[in-house]
Amino acid sequence: MTAHDHPGIIREGVDRFAAPMFFLNGRFDIKVSGSDTDGQMCIIDTWRDVIGGPPLHYHKFQDEWFMVLQGEFLFQVGNKLVHAYAGDSVFGPRQVPHSFRCLTVPSRMLLVFQPALGIEDFFRSGVKLDQSETSLFDELSLRHDIVNIGPPLRDEQLEDAAKQGASSILCADVS
Repeated sequence: MTAHDHPGIIREGVDRFAAPMFFLNGRFDIKVSGSDTDGQMCIIDTWRDVIGGPPLHYHKFQDEWFMVLQGEFLFQVGNKLVHAYAGDSVFGPRQVPHSFRCLTVPSRMLLVFQPALGIEDFFRSGVKLDQSETSLFDELSLRHDIVNIGPPLRDEQLEDAAKQGASSILCADVS
């Protein structure tokens, strides 16, 4: 597949391949596939309908960028916590531990992975798992050069961040 195969527009609520993935706490619609960009990037629209998020992890060879479109999220990037709202973006550089927690439902955000590598396969394979805190999830992650190093973020961490003055502009230190 080449970029010339991309239809040019993917409507809201539609997956690039008409095959949305339901993974962990939401729906994942591919908007731009790695196959559209010669592996350079992948863009996924995520719709969150359950409070929660992935374990603290890092990608060995990928950067991950988040754009909050609706709702509120708590992010950890490195040792910083950020309370993000619609319109905010957060960058998770490769090899830097990061995670997020969906705080309100419904919520929505765009994910950009650069380069794409096997991230689409990771999500497609992950839909068969019930939860993220299992040895099977860890094995799946490692096969895609994602290293899980801690549990998902908790609501108490938002309270701690608020005490330290974290907002979409200010960050709280978790070290």
